[in-house]
Amino acid sequence: MTYDVAVVGAGAMGSAAARALAAAGREVVVLEQFTLGHERGGSHGATRLFRPAADDAEIAELTERARPLWRELEAESGETLLEETGGIDHGMGDASVETFRSLHGATGSVFSAAEAAERWPGFRFETDVLYQPGSGRLYADRTVHALQVVAGRLGAEFRVQSPVRALRAHHGFVELDVPGGAVRARHVVLATGPWTPKLAEGVVSLPPFTVTQEQPRFFTPLSDELEWPSFVHHGPTSYGLYEPGSGVKVGLHATGPEVDPDERDFQPEPERDSALLRYVEQWYPGLDPHRSTAISCLYDTTPTSDFVIDRAGPVTVAAGFSGQGFKFVPLVGAFVRDLVTGAAQKSGQNSGQKSAQRSVQPPARFRFQSFQR
Repeated sequence: MTYDVAVVGAGAMGSAAARALAAAGREVVVLEQFTLGHERGGSHGATRLFRPAADDAEIAELTERARPLWRELEAESGETLLEETGGIDHGMGDASVETFRSLHGATGSVFSAAEAAERWPGFRFETDVLYQPGSGRLYADRTVHALQVVAGRLGAEFRVQSPVRALRAHHGFVELDVPGGAVRARHVVLATGPWTPKLAEGVVSLPPFTVTQEQPRFFTPLSDELEWPSFVHHGPTSYGLYEPGSGVKVGLHATGPEVDPDERDFQPEPERDSALLRYVEQWYPGLDPHRSTAISCLYDTTPTSDFVIDRAGPVTVAAGFSGQGFKFVPLVGAFVRDLVTGAAQKSGQNSGQKSAQRSVQPPARFRFQSFQR
């Protein structure tokens, strides 16, 4: 069959792209190699952090552009997807604290370590603590399902157990080899996370990707009275949040072993797991380091940790989200939509448009050429 767009991958980014493209009137098929909602990639699980970057103006601005898009998706799906519980950053240097004040001074607050420990006694702090009341948690599995429901309602077709073996251009179309015969499309979106380098080889020139199996844990709080905002600790880089019914998730960012996504064993690597347990014992007096449950997910990371969102001919790529991209899911869907439809190119050429109208184009740091250094 022939479609306007074939989206490869039905995780968060692929499902967001399908929803946005179907809403734009495109005939869309989504090809998923496993089942919907599978646990083999990076989109599964109950929760993710939502937080504007404390000291990166561009990422902070993108987060605020994503916020109303989350509310739109909630309205369309009837689901609660983003809860603002507040969020903290700590372990940052003086320069980053001053950048935070300039970026978030109107809405955020800076607490001394002593003040923060009094407010959040479940943590240990050694530096100033940066607080953003608009940070919080996203419901990940619920989001992916909501995107798929809305996309399906708009006409997108989802095919499961449909791994794409190869891509090739043929008479103005792209042919995708899948079980049961080839699918043809005028445009292809690769939203395949850790599988993207394999699938894009010979089709699109990508930066090198590192694929790792990350292994956070859920820890049991010692008291139900403790308050747990979402959090990032910048020395070592770690993250976490409270997930109702599961406990407090804590992970050491991008420290997992490199893996082949088709051959991972889902088992915690013992030395890294021990390092996480020691870290929690040292920095989280409100958690029981002896009562926890290990979980696993995949990261796909570029050398700069920037995302890849760009188009080359009839192929658009959205990948490299390195454990930090979930908060942008509906915005990435809009970026992909406008790359596919050509709106991003038109926007970039028309410098006289208002900024809100030019905003369909991904930042330069996410484009292919930015990695050719």
